[in-house]
Amino acid sequence: MRKSLLALGVVAAISGQAVAADYSDDIHKNDSKFINFNLMHTINEKPGNTDHTYLEMEFGGRSGMFDLYGYVDVFNLDDDDDSDKSGSDRLFAKFAPRLSLDALTGTDLSFGPVQELYIANYTVIDGGAKHKIKTDKVENGQPVYDEKNPGYQSMIGLGSDVMVPWFGKMQFNLYANYDIKQKDWNGYQFSTNWFKPFFFFDNGSFISYQGYLDYQFGMKDEYSSSSTGGSMFNGIYWHNKQFAVGYGLKLYDNVYGIKDSDAFESSGVGHYFAVTYKF
Repeated sequence: MRKSLLALGVVAAISGQAVAADYSDDIHKNDSKFINFNLMHTINEKPGNTDHTYLEMEFGGRSGMFDLYGYVDVFNLDDDDDSDKSGSDRLFAKFAPRLSLDALTGTDLSFGPVQELYIANYTVIDGGAKHKIKTDKVENGQPVYDEKNPGYQSMIGLGSDVMVPWFGKMQFNLYANYDIKQKDWNGYQFSTNWFKPFFFFDNGSFISYQGYLDYQFGMKDEYSSSSTGGSMFNGIYWHNKQFAVGYGLKLYDNVYGIKDSDAFESSGVGHYFAVTYKF
């Protein structure tokens, strides 16, 4: 599938036109799926400059008119009391389903470089209870903790697949954010992601530039200390059919709407190291 996406990107870059999604004969002809298990280690993850190792189950694909991406993270695998994740919830989950408007209506909605349009959702579940996060501060020889409320937000908006020169097909999605815990709307989010193989070896393996950008804006003062915030992941990964190994540089700016401070950093740089097994 990745080779076909690469070919589509080359065609679009040459012609200047999108290759429209065609569902006229078989709505399931482009179906695909993947499941990856990723062992991740992060250094200076924001907010809070956290170092920890975790297991991630990543999954996604296409089935008829539905497109899906998601993952579930499991933290503090060895239940280490000295871990930066000690005392925190063990799970973090993200689900990002999209419903194709082209497939739903049976209409070619492509235009220019836009290949397909979607109703897009982005739901994040961050634990289930209030918990404490270790900060860099120390008082009386003991670490100081900040209390963190669980996150449960579901965003709804318009999504698209767009052919971009060199990158090929990229997602561009714009959401309105509904905070389920607060029972209120709280700003907007723009998201995009990419997967670009750029160097191929004779044995079929390759190196890719892959990542994503999530940027929130228009958040309310009563729920967020910053009205804007976001993060950008920039990964360089080696892939073969069964495995992947990579490094990601993640850039943060008031991430999750938390205003950056010396006591609790929410802006800066984090480092991610990953080993992946593909099912």
